[in-house]
Amino acid sequence: MEIFALQSIAGGFLDEDLRNFNKVFDDWCVQFESIEDAQCILDSLEKSEQIKIVEITPLSYPKYFFSKLQGIIHATREHEGKIICIVEPQMGMSFRIAVCDLQTKKVRVLGSRYKSAQSVEGAFANLSFDV
Repeated sequence: MEIFALQSIAGGFLDEDLRNFNKVFDDWCVQFESIEDAQCILDSLEKSEQIKIVEITPLSYPKYFFSKLQGIIHATREHEGKIICIVEPQMGMSFRIAVCDLQTKKVRVLGSRYKSAQSVEGAFANLSFDV
């Protein structure tokens, strides 16, 4: 499950007007089912050397695929059809671990809260995957 998008080398994804770039990849951004389709549009744009084709996957951009996933994503990993994320629900809040199911599109935030990035990364690395 992947899609392709056009991204400025300065950051941001090409919007549907083919002129502006959104900081966040969302439904308003131009997206393609194949890299060939993306290349056709890229070739037609001015300043195409300042734009690159990027692959968007649940692992690289989980918030796009799981709309209920909220907060700042610090790390992701995939295991047995699930995307496991370290999430900071709001800046300055305790870190949490979210489990996103690729089949059902459901998101479950685990109950444990972590005060620092180091403590959550230790738990993340040793997470039991019966979640």
